[in-house]
Amino acid sequence: MPHLMLKDLPRYECLLEAAREFPELDPTAAEAYLHLLRTADDVFALSESRLAAAGISQGRFGVLMLLSHCSGPRNGNASCATGPRTPAELADAAGVTRATMTGLIDTLERDGYVVREPDPSDRRMLLVRLTRKAENFLTRFLPIHFRGASEVMGALSDSERKTLVRLLGKIQHQLATLPPPAPTQKTA
Repeated sequence: MPHLMLKDLPRYECLLEAAREFPELDPTAAEAYLHLLRTADDVFALSESRLAAAGISQGRFGVLMLLSHCSGPRNGNASCATGPRTPAELADAAGVTRATMTGLIDTLERDGYVVREPDPSDRRMLLVRLTRKAENFLTRFLPIHFRGASEVMGALSDSERKTLVRLLGKIQHQLATLPPPAPTQKTA
C-alpha cells in the first residue's frame, strides 16, 4: 500500500495558493517532499512486484541479503559482516523488532531458505545461516534485482546519482535531528 495517497501531485501554483492560507507551508519544501514520497512509493511498488514475482517478500529478501552480503560492522568489528548471524544481530541490522525478525526467520526456515543452528562459541545462542536453496535463489534473482535498480536509475548520469545520494544523505541527517512529533488532539 502506498504511503502517499495521491495519484496526481498538486501543481506548484496550488502550493503557492495554500501557503497564503498556511504560512508554515514552504511551497518549494512541500513540492520536493511530495515528489520524494511519490518516487519512493513508486520505486518500492516496483521492487515489491519483482520480489512477489520471485515468490518472496521484501522483509524476507532483506534477511537473505543481510546473511549473504556485506552489511556493515558486526559485533563492533569494522570488517564486513557476512555469514551466520544471531536473530538479534539481524533485527538490529534490519531496524525491526526481535519479534518481527523471529517471524521472518520462521517463514524463511519453513520454506527451506535458512536454518538455525547452535553457535559453536556459545551453545546458548542460535545462529541463522543460509541454505543452498537460498544461495541458489540469490544467484538467480540478484542479477534481475540489480538490473532493475540500474534501469530505474538509468535516467540519471553518474554525477547526478552521486548528487542524489549526497542530497538524500542530507535529508537523512536532518531526519535524525528532528524531535519526535508531539501528540495532537483528535478532532472528530
